[in-house]
Amino acid sequence: MNLGHQEALSLYNSLKKERSSMDKNTTVIIAPPSIYLSEFSKSKDDKIKLAAQNCNENEKGAFTGEISAAMLQSIGVEYCLVGHSERRAYFNETNELLKSKTVSLLANNITPIYCFGEVLADRESENHFDVVKTQIVEALFNFTSEEIKKIVLAYEPVWAIGTGKTASSAQAQEMHKYVRSLLTEKYGASISNEISILYGGSCKPTNAKELFSNTDVDGGLIGGAALKSETFVPIINGFSNS
Repeated sequence: MNLGHQEALSLYNSLKKERSSMDKNTTVIIAPPSIYLSEFSKSKDDKIKLAAQNCNENEKGAFTGEISAAMLQSIGVEYCLVGHSERRAYFNETNELLKSKTVSLLANNITPIYCFGEVLADRESENHFDVVKTQIVEALFNFTSEEIKKIVLAYEPVWAIGTGKTASSAQAQEMHKYVRSLLTEKYGASISNEISILYGGSCKPTNAKELFSNTDVDGGLIGGAALKSETFVPIINGFSNS
């Protein structure tokens, strides 16, 4: 919930301008507040994809203030975050609810970006692998092989977001490798290797290249650093050059 209309528009236009000089094989997705999605969609091109930050799990109905996957699809939104750590923490979103949202998004040909991750207490008690496993298994492991390939995963070490603590590149790779092993066990190595697993935890220009160079880190879910072109663009280029 950042940036007024003119600030958001200025950032978007700046990114579109910078995009022309970026690696064409790198997928760039932005997730502005929902009130800007329709306007941005009308002026977008294939160089920058649009994502919503959230959606309701229902197709339509008496859910005042909510936005459905069908509505997002109707204005050209191609991706949607599901279960961001803030949604889990502040709005008590459960794995079961997130599974329902994912079902709705897939039904409307929108790619879900499913977020998961442990809090500091989980990490300190060395319970982080079990927490992540539960979040993934309960929400995603009822999907078929064809469906799971259409879902992007995003690991958020909640303890490393806005806390002053930073996850090391090795810690990021360790969790991504573990998640990949869960996918391999359930769906096989071929499908597991097709699934993108993004990293979202205090990624910035100074550590982006190192993080993205890890074997199982397929990209980034960028927060505060994406609010300014001068920090977001170097992160994108860090992925391209990793």
